[in-house]
Amino acid sequence: MDSPTQLLLPFMTSTGDETLSPSYYSGREIGTFKDSAKAPIHRWFRYPAGFSYKFVLESLDLFSVLPEDWIYDPFSGTGTTLVVAKQQGINAYGVEAHSFVHWVAKVKLNWDFEENILRKQIREFFEEVSEKTHGGKTFIDIEGVFPELVYKCYHPDDLKILYILREQILSYSTYPAVQDFLKLALTETLRGAALAGTGWPYISPRKNRGEAPPKDALGTFQKTVWQMMGDLQKTKERRCEIKNILGDSRQKQLLADEQVKLALTSPPYLNNYDYADRTRLETYFWGLARTWSDITRDYRDKLMIAATTQINRSKYNVETALSEEIKAIAPNIYQKLQTSILALALLRNQKGGKKAYDLMTALYFNDILAVLKETHRVLMPGGHFCLVLGDSAPYGVHVATDTLIGELAVALGFRHFDYYELRGRGEKWKENPQRHNVPLREGIVILKK
Repeated sequence: MDSPTQLLLPFMTSTGDETLSPSYYSGREIGTFKDSAKAPIHRWFRYPAGFSYKFVLESLDLFSVLPEDWIYDPFSGTGTTLVVAKQQGINAYGVEAHSFVHWVAKVKLNWDFEENILRKQIREFFEEVSEKTHGGKTFIDIEGVFPELVYKCYHPDDLKILYILREQILSYSTYPAVQDFLKLALTETLRGAALAGTGWPYISPRKNRGEAPPKDALGTFQKTVWQMMGDLQKTKERRCEIKNILGDSRQKQLLADEQVKLALTSPPYLNNYDYADRTRLETYFWGLARTWSDITRDYRDKLMIAATTQINRSKYNVETALSEEIKAIAPNIYQKLQTSILALALLRNQKGGKKAYDLMTALYFNDILAVLKETHRVLMPGGHFCLVLGDSAPYGVHVATDTLIGELAVALGFRHFDYYELRGRGEKWKENPQRHNVPLREGIVILKK
């Protein structure tokens, strides 16, 4: 086995085969969704937890992935990796545990429309909506239809329009693929039509009392639909096999041993970002959930541990929560993590919120180990696993997530890991007196089998 390689220089890195120039990956924002938010198909659902499609394109080029090869994304989310693979004619297998996010990827991956039929169906749909909205004005009563959060996000006139659109879409059955297309367009419209703050990371609802005018929900929806239509016209499907799996990447997948040439993903960061809460507005609006307990049961409980809201402290002992398997495979990493975990256990009792960062850290790495094991199994010898990662400092305790995952991967059987730093993180929170002052970063960990 090669010696582990950890290159932390910001101006160069190596895959173990060659030295990369500092500009190989296209810049500091490649780990964010900014590029994808402007790109056809990718922008059909603006998902701040995603990454740039350029990360996928450049990785395919860097590791010479050919059309007959397979790539794998164990946290495929809204389908960035899968969409790029389909555009490039590369076989791809993606796994996502969040069922609503998985559905978004499913719709983004369906380009099999007859343009004339789709255009005709959309025009007929809008004609029916126009009859029900009376040119954008409606007097229907929607009291009690939605959870309270939804009412707080919209002008009442806009919410009535959104409700009519929702019901019209749900009753549409002529072409199920067209129904999904319209449903995703309305899903993407929800945040653009809101008066409340609905950006990353959480919703900031405020009840509208007439101070602000409506935002023209119908016009926003129409604009979104026709933009999506335009994206389809620009998109060419190439022959390949795309598998978009609703499942758990901590478990064995329907991939053969050594089937995959390249795995790439951005796993959940160890930063208490609640991926279930990120889609609360959407799932509440569509009637998929009405309460926090619904969100927890149907979404949060199925995800890899990355947020304190996923943790029931009564189920764990903080001193033994970190996996004994990590201790057996990599005792030095186990000791580093256990030191941080116990420090966080002491700190949480001194903090008002008493966040379960201690258990979150232990359970996060337990889950990461399972993902690394399955990815190692499906990768062919000489294959690579590229992860966009950020480190963390809960309660000011620095956890070098990127380095620790790289070291754990090597202990598990990967030949070595390299690190390519993209950008610093957290600068915009400097003035927050409650925030730690530990400098954080985001970069790409490259593992070689």
